[in-house]
Amino acid sequence: MIIRKDIIKLDVYYNDIYVGYLKESSSNNVYFKYDTEWLNNGFSISPISLPLVNKTFKVNNRNLEGLFGVFYDSLPYGWGKLLTIKKLKENGYDYKNLSPLTKLSLTTPYSIGALRYVPCSKELINKIQNLDLLCTQSINFYDELGDYDLDLIYKYGGSSGGARPKVNYYYRNELWIVKFPCKQDGINPGYNEYIANMCAKLCDINVNDFCLLPSKINKGYFAAKRFDYVDNKKIHVVSLSSLLETSHTIPNLDYTLLFQVIKRFCGESDLYEAYKIMCFNIIFNNKDDHGRNFSFIYNESDKTYHLSPFYDITFTPNKLEHEMSLYRNGNPSISDLKKIISDFNLDNIICNNIINKCLYIHDKFLNNEIK
Repeated sequence: MIIRKDIIKLDVYYNDIYVGYLKESSSNNVYFKYDTEWLNNGFSISPISLPLVNKTFKVNNRNLEGLFGVFYDSLPYGWGKLLTIKKLKENGYDYKNLSPLTKLSLTTPYSIGALRYVPCSKELINKIQNLDLLCTQSINFYDELGDYDLDLIYKYGGSSGGARPKVNYYYRNELWIVKFPCKQDGINPGYNEYIANMCAKLCDINVNDFCLLPSKINKGYFAAKRFDYVDNKKIHVVSLSSLLETSHTIPNLDYTLLFQVIKRFCGESDLYEAYKIMCFNIIFNNKDDHGRNFSFIYNESDKTYHLSPFYDITFTPNKLEHEMSLYRNGNPSISDLKKIISDFNLDNIICNNIINKCLYIHDKFLNNEIK
C-alpha cells in the first residue's frame, strides 16, 4: 500500500476519458471542476450537485468524508473500509487523519463505478483458486477467531462495500462479488441470499446474474455479477444517497423521494421497476433498503440515467423498521403501496399486478416451494 499524504489535487477520469479535477485548499475545502472537453462531449456525473456547467463546485457536506457524494461512492465502506483501516494501521497511518483526496488515491481498479483517480492504486487481482481458504481467512479477521493474511484479504476485498466479508472474483470471465458468512449470520447466509434473489427474479424484477458457488464448509457462497462491469468495461454508477448528498447510515430517505428522482432523471420504465423493488422489500421484509442499496447507472447509448438492477436482497424479519420509509411510515402496508400509484400517476392495473405477483411468490416462499 502506497500512501501519498501530500495530495492536494486529483485528476478524475471516466474510464480513460478525462472528466476534470478535484482540488483541496489550504483550508481543507474540496473543489471540483469539469474539463472543457468533457463539458462539450460528456455528461453530468451527479446531476443534482454537479450539473454540467462551467464553474468550480465546492463541497458543502463534510459528512461524506469531505467529498461530493459521487466520489464518496468510490470509497470502500463496511467490509472494505474495515480492511483499509486495518491495513493503514499496519503501515503506521490513522484513516481518520487522512485527507479526502488521499483516501480517494487509495481506491483500486475494482472500486464501484467507472470513475478513477490519478494518482491511485493500480494493483490487479489474480483469479482466486480456493474460495474456502479465502473465506476462512476473512472470517478469522472479521470474527477475530485466529490467524489471517491481511495482505491477501485486503487485495481481494479492500475495495468493496457492504457489512459482511466479501471478495471480487473472476467467474465466467466477468467480475463478480462473492460473499462469505460470519459468526452472527450463521453458517448458510449465502444460501438464504440466493433464495432471496430467486424470489426477486420470480417477481419479474431486474436482478443481475447470481449463483451459489460450491463450498466444502457450507451450502455454498452467494455470488452476483457486478452490474458496473459490462464486457469488462466499467459503467458509471451513483447511489441514491450520494446523488442526494446524504449518508446511507442516516435513515432519512423515503420511497416517495426515490420516485421523484426517477421522474426527474430516468424513464417511465424505471418508475415501474422501482415500484416492483419497493413492493418486494415491503412484502418480503427486506428492511435493509437504505439509500446506498439503490443506484443509477448511466447509459451511453441513450444518454440517460436508469435504475440499476436490484441488489443486496435479503430478508430482515427481526429489524424493527425499514431504512427507507414510505410516507414516513417505517413499516408500510399494502394501502401505502397503493397510495403511491395515484400520487405518481402510475397505471393502476400494472401496479396491482405487481403487488399480487409479489404476494403470490411470497406465499410460495413461506411454503418452502422456492429452492
